[in-house]
Amino acid sequence: MMRKNGAAMAALAEAFPLTLPIFAGFWFLAFAYGFYMNTLGFSWVYPMAMAAIIFGGSLEFVTISMLLSSFAPIETFVVAFTVQARHLFYGIPMLEKYAGTGWKKPFLIYMMCDETFALNYSATIPYSIDKGWFYFWVSLLNFLYWCSGAAIGGLLGGLISFDTKGLSFVMTTMFLVIFLEQWMKEKKHYTALIGLSSSIGSLLLFGKENFILPAMGLMLLIMTLYRKPLEKKGGF
Repeated sequence: MMRKNGAAMAALAEAFPLTLPIFAGFWFLAFAYGFYMNTLGFSWVYPMAMAAIIFGGSLEFVTISMLLSSFAPIETFVVAFTVQARHLFYGIPMLEKYAGTGWKKPFLIYMMCDETFALNYSATIPYSIDKGWFYFWVSLLNFLYWCSGAAIGGLLGGLISFDTKGLSFVMTTMFLVIFLEQWMKEKKHYTALIGLSSSIGSLLLFGKENFILPAMGLMLLIMTLYRKPLEKKGGF
């Protein structure tokens, strides 16, 4: 028991500093989300519960308009599936990383989000740190950041007012920093270049509203077809 507690605490100490940029971004956006729901007449319980159950930033913002619209379960399902379908793509490369995590695996799957995927997939974990606990703490901390920010925004929404325009760019900046850090760690940049070219090509072909799924599908296809050559060249 003492050894397990020590491994868990060591992993927490390793994971916590890496999640601080996500904390800053999540709290800005989640606070704005909770605040916005409050201005529309929703109790603070709604943003807190939706943050914990849905745990999908973009979908949660879309859900606000769904709650204010007429009952349309089929359309709601289609929209929710489309918005969150990217999880199907980045869940696949995490199967190997999450293998052998035992009881933590269901929680790791449930608490997966864009930022958690980016951090858990790209993090360089020291050999002395238990990977399962590291993945767990990254996932849990990010989950708590988002839920607490939404709850606080909902609670304080009736007390203060400010212009939230432009806050969403915080997350774009954070992803750019993560990408640059990963670029600097890699000796060869095959996968990064595949990602960039797939995204730019899909953006030009399908437009900014519809490019995400085609881009992820193209990335998955290319990396699946050329995985062995890329591994030999040290591209993964």
